[in-house]
Amino acid sequence: MEPKRLPAVKVNIGDIINSYFVKKEGMEPSYALTEFGLKVAKAKVVGTVVDKFVSEDGNYSAITIDDETGSIRAKVFKEDVSILDDVDVGDFVVVVGKVRQYADETYIIPSFVRKLSNPNIALLHKLEVLKTLKEQKKLFELVNSQKDSFADLEELKSYMLKEYLIDEERLESILELLAMSDKKLEKDYKPLIIEKIKELDKGKGVELSRLTEELDIPIEALSDAINELLDDGICYEPHPGLIKLA
Repeated sequence: MEPKRLPAVKVNIGDIINSYFVKKEGMEPSYALTEFGLKVAKAKVVGTVVDKFVSEDGNYSAITIDDETGSIRAKVFKEDVSILDDVDVGDFVVVVGKVRQYADETYIIPSFVRKLSNPNIALLHKLEVLKTLKEQKKLFELVNSQKDSFADLEELKSYMLKEYLIDEERLESILELLAMSDKKLEKDYKPLIIEKIKELDKGKGVELSRLTEELDIPIEALSDAINELLDDGICYEPHPGLIKLA
């Protein structure tokens, strides 16, 4: 079975670099999930080339594109380096390619790069991106506003599909983002715990029971976060039942 052809999503560069990146294995494409849950596996961006690099052996080349919302690199390897041969710093370009991430850098593997001479193309691109963004934000806010009325995201999905006839693929992307956001919030308990330890510690450490009383955090989440702080060496136990910043 041939892989499904990916549509190119018109986006601002800032939407990509400030997104969650979801890495998939096998034939399933990886993708970026933007602030409002727009899935971008293949992006179309328009901007100015602000940097270019070509390796000495000619097997790798990259350009950095900036569109005023952010900058991103487009990288090509081996037989594909010719895609960037005619592109130079200062050129105004449209780039279409798959979104990838390595070592926390989100970048594009371009299948198409073309120099542009008509500034109206950039204006049209911005207007189309703005329209998509407004539609996606409206849909995200609708789904998010209903979230707390349901026991879980599966119940929310069933309700939204039935009551609002939302495109299922777009809905699933938004629900995936909400699930990621919930998970991220759980991890954010550690900064709260650190601040509370700083506040309560008079020199000998803070009793764990005192932290439990002072912090409005579910006991399991509190325990997990404290264990992470201990494992990371950020905190230690000077005595059983006490915790102190290292």
